[in-house]
Amino acid sequence: MRLDAGFACWIAALWVAGGDNGAMEFQRSSGVLLHLSSLASYGGIGDLGPAAHEFVAFLAEAKQHVWQVLPLCPTGYGNSPYAGSSAFAGNPTLISLEFLSDWGWIEGERIGGLAGRGGNVDFHEVEARKLPLLHEAAGNFLDRGPTGPNHDPKLAEQWGQFEEFCRAEAGWLADYALYAELRRQFNTGAWTAWPEPVRRRNPEALAKIAAQHGRALAQEQVLQFAFSQQWNQLREAAAKSEIRILGDVAIFVNMDSADVWVHPDLFELDEELQPVRIAGVPPDYFSPTGQRWGNPLYRWDVLAEHGFDWWIERIRRACTLYDIVRLDHFRGFEAFWAIPAAEETAVNGEWVKAPGLKLFRALEAALGPLPLVAEDLGLITPEVDALRLELEMPGMRVIQFGFSGKGAHLHLPHRYTPGAVAYTGTHDNDTTQGWWNAASKIERSAVEAYVGPVGKKPVWPLIRATEASVAQLAVVPAQDLLELGSEARMNTPAVAAGNWSWRAPEGCWKQELAARLAALAEVTDRDNDPLGEAEEENAKQG
Repeated sequence: MRLDAGFACWIAALWVAGGDNGAMEFQRSSGVLLHLSSLASYGGIGDLGPAAHEFVAFLAEAKQHVWQVLPLCPTGYGNSPYAGSSAFAGNPTLISLEFLSDWGWIEGERIGGLAGRGGNVDFHEVEARKLPLLHEAAGNFLDRGPTGPNHDPKLAEQWGQFEEFCRAEAGWLADYALYAELRRQFNTGAWTAWPEPVRRRNPEALAKIAAQHGRALAQEQVLQFAFSQQWNQLREAAAKSEIRILGDVAIFVNMDSADVWVHPDLFELDEELQPVRIAGVPPDYFSPTGQRWGNPLYRWDVLAEHGFDWWIERIRRACTLYDIVRLDHFRGFEAFWAIPAAEETAVNGEWVKAPGLKLFRALEAALGPLPLVAEDLGLITPEVDALRLELEMPGMRVIQFGFSGKGAHLHLPHRYTPGAVAYTGTHDNDTTQGWWNAASKIERSAVEAYVGPVGKKPVWPLIRATEASVAQLAVVPAQDLLELGSEARMNTPAVAAGNWSWRAPEGCWKQELAARLAALAEVTDRDNDPLGEAEEENAKQG
């Protein structure tokens, strides 16, 4: 009962439509998991431009009310959004050059000749060709501001918004801009390899760099403003169609990040500012040697002494970006796998207790009720379940996991509860078609026993089973909607290269697919149709 009651508390904090008293209610819904970089946008990588707004229109036509994305942070080594260079900043490569041109920041002919909408992301090309144009546009904005040499009165409103943005985000913006510029100056993301005064943040050294590179630092801040403006425009477009954004917060931050450079005292670092222990998970479904993520561990005792203020600001930022926030690796808030930094694999680690309830009570005290979802996959102990239930937080179920044996049946729809978010797969899974192609005879037999004969096409039967469940929210990865195989997989855990580059084929969001999804949403009562609710009430009354 606690889980269902908790879900009711959680949904009360979200919105779909307001009643006469202004109260908001989150109804039974379905949605699609598609990261922004996976859109078929102009410029070689998905972004916040026309393709994103086209996808919102598709979701609306398909009667979907949730769009789930991965972390929006700038990516570091390996291009993983879960190993970002900042827990607060937006990824500049997701900014639409087309919209910047519409704003008058850069001439249209300057952005011609970039990679088109087709094919996977070539991150090297994006960094080499798109990023310099973004900086050029940011420089033009500065030059056309009220004190610039090419002052443009048409940008006056945006300039005022930029100044307000800088004031509102002062807690992280200037430090991030300095970090990003220093990465460029020293040609490395490893701040631990920077000159000693800089890596230890000597005030005189930083002041000297700020004086020498003031324009570059301002450009970085302008790019963060542009990201914010375009993201807010997308959020507004989604809101008009009653589509909520489900975002993602990775529990750990990257060692090579502004966060660790600015706040080394919050992390387990030695006197040389190198990690003592690092994060990961023990051997599991994905890897026999576990996963050695490499993120530095938090000094939770220091964070607690400061009232968890860094985490409060992090979740505050997430709640300004998203309508719903998924907490990746939720079990790490109860206990985390600590690996000595010298170890080459994750095998020789140990479980260490985390602050758990104390942290979340501090977050609630500072921020009020929070729209959080727990990613509670993997090795979940009774203590982790107890923490999630005490917090009255929805957990996750993944139908792909449910067919390996009786112990996995909690991932099958007949075991779901309303207080759950159900998936066919996640960004870490193979696509459902790819999983089926490699599935064992036992797994295939279990699937057909559950949903009937599927031939060689199990995807939509499993989508229907997921959406027909009692889970209040059902989410399907875009690759599954398109019935794509392993070539479309987003990420393979414990594999360092070749991930995160998949992009949806251009023109794939067809009206026929929207109609198919809409019909399923209607028959499974996920369309948020108040008329349908009235008909149901009339039927009850005879």
